[in-house]
Amino acid sequence: ANYALKPGYSGVAVYAKEKPEKIEKTLGHARLDAEGRILHLEYPGFILIVLYIPHGGREKENLGYKLEIYERLFEYLKPLQDKNVILAGDFNIAHREVDLARPDNNKNNIMFTPEERAQIDKLLALGFTDTFRTLHPEGGNYSWWPYRVDARERNLGWRIDYMFTSKTLTPQLKKAFILSDVRGSDHCPVGVELTDFGD
Repeated sequence: ANYALKPGYSGVAVYAKEKPEKIEKTLGHARLDAEGRILHLEYPGFILIVLYIPHGGREKENLGYKLEIYERLFEYLKPLQDKNVILAGDFNIAHREVDLARPDNNKNNIMFTPEERAQIDKLLALGFTDTFRTLHPEGGNYSWWPYRVDARERNLGWRIDYMFTSKTLTPQLKKAFILSDVRGSDHCPVGVELTDFGD
């Protein structure tokens, strides 16, 4: 696990059956690292990176910080482009109109601004694959619902939680799923299943 210096603020964790060979907890950005927003785990044959990207603020007061984190992330990922990488977490961006229930009402709202959506474009340009969208091009599949009256029951959601695979792993992609029936927070679990890619 990696968690913020400020108690209860933010953090990420991984539950795994096997212990990784290496663990890193820094992206090389002082503020983000103090907020416990990354875990980099190295296993034989692949790397798992788990992220919790900042929201950006309802009034976009932290949008600059959010975009700065993405720029640092791209620098971090460039040396890993040809490795087997799974990149997972809350990216706090709906990439395309199909990724939220009401795109027309949210054109300039945080998590769906053009500047934010461009960050996912950049990630794809690095060779990463949006696993769920690759296998499920249809709409209506979301991973987060606002805490407002009946948003989840009416499926007025956003897909802001992703699992990306590097280009070397994408051929092994077997399944990608969103467990929208699982409750416990305003988010739900997302996951992938890969064929055995060996060591």
